Amino acid sequence: MSTAVARRGGAKVVRGGKGKQGAAAPRKGSVFGGGPAGKDKLFAASKPDNSEESDSTDAVSSSDEEERWKESKHTNDVPSEYWHIQKLVKYMKAGNQTATIVALCCLKDHDLTTQMNQRAIQDCGGLEVLVNLLESNDLKCRLGALTVLSEVSSNLDIRRSIVDLGGIPLLVQILSEPGRDLKIMAAETLGNVAKVRLARKLVRKCDGVPRLVDLLDVPISVLRSQRDQLSEDEREMLDMARAGARALWSLSESRHNKELMCKGGIVPLMGRLLKSVHIDIVVPTMGTIQQCASQANYQLAITTEGMIYDIVSHLTSDNLDLKRQCSSAIFKCASDKTASDMVRDSGGLEPLVGIAKDKTVRDNKPLLAAATGALWKCAASEANVKKLDQLKTVQVLVQLLNDESEDVLTNAVGCISECVKYQNNREILRQFNGIPLLVNLLNMTHAPLLENIAKTLKECASDPESMTIMEELDAIRLIWSLLKNSNPKVQAHAAWALCPCIENAKDSGELVRSFVGALELVVGLLSSRDNFVLSAVCAAIATIAKDRENLSVLSDHKVIQMLAHLVYTTDDLLRENLAAAIASCAPYANNTQELGRLRTVTPIVGYMVSNNPRVHRTTAMALQKLSEDPQNCITMHQSGVVPFLLETVGSKDRELQEASAGCLQNIRKLALRAEELEFRGE
Repeated sequence: MSTAVARRGGAKVVRGGKGKQGAAAPRKGSVFGGGPAGKDKLFAASKPDNSEESDSTDAVSSSDEEERWKESKHTNDVPSEYWHIQKLVKYMKAGNQTATIVALCCLKDHDLTTQMNQRAIQDCGGLEVLVNLLESNDLKCRLGALTVLSEVSSNLDIRRSIVDLGGIPLLVQILSEPGRDLKIMAAETLGNVAKVRLARKLVRKCDGVPRLVDLLDVPISVLRSQRDQLSEDEREMLDMARAGARALWSLSESRHNKELMCKGGIVPLMGRLLKSVHIDIVVPTMGTIQQCASQANYQLAITTEGMIYDIVSHLTSDNLDLKRQCSSAIFKCASDKTASDMVRDSGGLEPLVGIAKDKTVRDNKPLLAAATGALWKCAASEANVKKLDQLKTVQVLVQLLNDESEDVLTNAVGCISECVKYQNNREILRQFNGIPLLVNLLNMTHAPLLENIAKTLKECASDPESMTIMEELDAIRLIWSLLKNSNPKVQAHAAWALCPCIENAKDSGELVRSFVGALELVVGLLSSRDNFVLSAVCAAIATIAKDRENLSVLSDHKVIQMLAHLVYTTDDLLRENLAAAIASCAPYANNTQELGRLRTVTPIVGYMVSNNPRVHRTTAMALQKLSEDPQNCITMHQSGVVPFLLETVGSKDRELQEASAGCLQNIRKLALRAEELEFRGE
């Protein structure tokens, strides 16, 4: 039998000749062969290109990193199995077709998931042989090589070697062949190798994503039948779906792959697979769904396809990984009201609260974080909060405020922040000593957690008894210190929280002045470029400035000039709170005249064209204060404010009525004085 010998890195590989005699017929562009499409094409495709993979989820996972081998010294203390495996690889290199098949069969008898055995294959160039065998003309050689690769590719270094050896195009090509057993093993191998970022890109470039999606197309009757009730052909269909789902789960870490999977019609297929009674299919399918649920188009599709009901049904599974994937998917989808209502209607809140209550899963932080996150998003609905109240959710979540996981704390506090928008839950939080725990968490540094704590304490500050506890714990000072945080969202929510705290605190004016540098810090935030931060700070200034001594200090720090720089905004939230801040700051000293000099009147008049009635109210209040200066009245009149005021004076909003009437009164008084002076002059 003729043989073709190729060498790579000093390793000799024997390949059979053409026809049935060869164990591995040479290919054009083979890793070992010297064809024009070989080394140049495959290795050029393996060069990293970061331009198309921008999402952070494409980084290698921590679990992969843990699989990295620890470089151990080559000593004589090596198990005999190591040398036996190397001997088998040598037979594969130098032997004929029969020897290669026998060597592969013997190799599969070893435990190839252990690091030592994997290293034995890699150290003697076995990976090169296995990848080369993927193009063999012999079905048994290819299947044997795939079986070995599917097991050893659980190791990160081997995954990368398979990519470097050009294995991805070969594996993807096998997905188009008729043999189901080959497809299954190729998909299983891709499921492991695709955990490497470059592999995900290469699978996409080789059109592997649509081929893997096609593997998921299994009749619903097969999915709902137990395995022992199925024919051999139907069991192979299940195995293909399982392997394809695993591969797509790995590939879904790439944003580009998610988009391609959606175009390939994966959503209805995943919806069908969720109804399966086979847990080994449901788990990877659910993993893919929760990965894809981070995108808005998938969230909509998951809701419209009615997948929420099936996702909820798996929350009661004994498989903890499946529970985590389901909870995570709900966490990502439940921001939509329709989806959160579907969770409630399908009975999903009970198992989620059950997970949070179950002390046996306290050590499973990913599951606990996913469940509390799902509860947080569902709690945005008033109807869901009522249901959560029946399940005593706030009491359960308070018990988690001592948890050491930042993700669990963030999500638990987020859910509490939604629940305490209602007075009954504020009382429950106070009764179960939740406020001291929340105030203590203000010393943490995790930005999302601090943001949610600020939201929660903002709601609690409207409850007099809770406010008393917060004052005793010096919570206002701690909230104020969050204004120094570098995260804009933390700054903004801290400023929002200060508004009710200052308003409801005892002797709030003196309290604010007791914080060294506090007012200077607030005025300094008016230079922020974030409109949400600016809106919150303006709201805080509007509250702080109600105390005259505080207003004096603010004016000394040039708050008027800072506010004047913001008047040309088109953001309605900022307009509303900026006008409120101007209304509070204008009455002091010559601030009214200064605001006129800085040409703020005309832009503020322009706020009246907004469709937001809250903007109308604060704008009218600002105009009323500004109209105390005669020159400002003239500017307002010239800017055409009167028609707007005549319309808003008939509003049902009492504050808007009074402010509009007051401004009109000042303008009219000025007009009457002008007429009187003109009459006397005549």
